[in-house]
Amino acid sequence: MNTLNVGDKAPMFKLEDQNGDIFDLAETLKTKQVLVYFYPKAMTPGCTVQAQNLRDVKQQLDQLNTVAVGISPDAVKRLTKFTERDELNFPLLSDEDHGVADDFGVWGLKKFMGKEYDGIHRLSFLVGQDGTIKHFFNKFKTKDHHQVVLDVLADLAK
Repeated sequence: MNTLNVGDKAPMFKLEDQNGDIFDLAETLKTKQVLVYFYPKAMTPGCTVQAQNLRDVKQQLDQLNTVAVGISPDAVKRLTKFTERDELNFPLLSDEDHGVADDFGVWGLKKFMGKEYDGIHRLSFLVGQDGTIKHFFNKFKTKDHHQVVLDVLADLAK
């Protein structure tokens, strides 16, 4: 795994969201910075808490000129169910072939309950409007991810 870091150019991507629309990172960066957060699987406990907390701070993210987008290898149909079930208010993007996850360097070997497998590592990137990584989030728990993000955004806004 060769994860992107602060100062690196973010890979520009287009992925289908939970509504079947295409999310275009380059287009979005014309008006806002983007929190790109990768998560392993929709509707699992940790991913649910993380998404619900980002949902609940959307107004604060808006005030900080930031849009959150979640990326997982889930199919669009599952993302639609997740969005409806949890009343999520931001794009969830389907990366079934994990191409974008590969580009960001978050797809790799994982270990869980004694088993090894390839999957998405729970990491997040703040992509500035200039297309570079402004912050790399790799130290957080699912329940406090939103607050870590808000704290960094507030510091960067000073």
